[in-house]
Amino acid sequence: MSKADEIRLKLEAALAPSELDIVDDSESHRGHGGFQEGGETHYNVRIRADAFTGKSRIQRHRMVHGALGPELIGRIHALALDLDVP
Repeated sequence: MSKADEIRLKLEAALAPSELDIVDDSESHRGHGGFQEGGETHYNVRIRADAFTGKSRIQRHRMVHGALGPELIGRIHALALDLDVP
């Protein structure tokens, strides 16, 4: 299973997002720190979820990191998050 698939499964289970877009942006980081052949190192994730209602930006980021867990987070070099309510 790809890391993007793992991200999707974990975020759907934890946050029930109305919108979830995951983009592997690794290739645009070729030559930079953390890049590995084959990608799966740099991701842009856009989530719209009711679970974010009333939460600060930091709380939303913590929710996502908590949902993904330290094992998966540890295998990703960069994770850009765009988090909001629907």
